[in-house]
Amino acid sequence: MLPMHAFNNRAVFAILVVLLVGLPTVGLAKDADYRLAIIKQGFQPQALSIPAGKRVKVLVHNKLVRPAEFESYDFTVEKVVPGGTTVPVYIGPLKKGRYKFFNDFAQNMQGKLRVR
Repeated sequence: MLPMHAFNNRAVFAILVVLLVGLPTVGLAKDADYRLAIIKQGFQPQALSIPAGKRVKVLVHNKLVRPAEFESYDFTVEKVVPGGTTVPVYIGPLKKGRYKFFNDFAQNMQGKLRVR
């Protein structure tokens, strides 16, 4: 039979392991990945839909040689995307609605974010 102090330490250790292993699934939602490309003609897709009330990760891939800047005044983001690279942009949580974004280095290149 194990001494009482050994049982308590093992029980405490087991509880801590269960809590730490279960932590990522309890209350912490994994970021959803969305994809957006910057091409010569503009953003692809031009309109991106994301869920309301959730933080999402948008992978912005710049297919151009020159850098672009993914920017929005509506949901406050500003991220330079060097040519030929992909960068993660975290958005939200946002309320339902429509938001605009653009390439600050070519402001005629615009897109829409639909939050549902």
